[in-house]
Amino acid sequence: MAETRRPKTVLFLCTGNYYRSRFAEVLFNHHAERLNLDWRADSRGLALEFGIWNIGPMSEYVVARLAEQGIGCHGYLRMPLRVSEADLSRADLIVAVKEAEHRPLLRQRFPDWADRVEYWHVHDLDGATPQEALAGLEREVLALAGRLQKP
Repeated sequence: MAETRRPKTVLFLCTGNYYRSRFAEVLFNHHAERLNLDWRADSRGLALEFGIWNIGPMSEYVVARLAEQGIGCHGYLRMPLRVSEADLSRADLIVAVKEAEHRPLLRQRFPDWADRVEYWHVHDLDGATPQEALAGLEREVLALAGRLQKP
């Protein structure tokens, strides 16, 4: 009987698991499937308590941008989830979407993991428009998918 191998996992982290990490998760999974990568993405938040304006399962900006690209998000409509030690341990690669924001949270809440994370520099709504932030995430996600393609 053939052994079934699980795909590797990239875990995207942001603050509230509502906007940036969710977009990265759905977009990565779309492109990973298209490119036949042996990787799948998941996402979590480091500080859900900071997302007081996060209403519902996912940002309207994310849903709209995915729809513009013809990417469905119905299978991803769940409420934001807080990252746990188990989530970090299960991941083969961890990406926090903004170093200045997320490295301090990781140092505070998961100090053993702070230096094992790949950090990007994608602003939240306080530092970029949705168009700018989501375009930045698209560039980063596509670059990551390209790096993970087997030679």
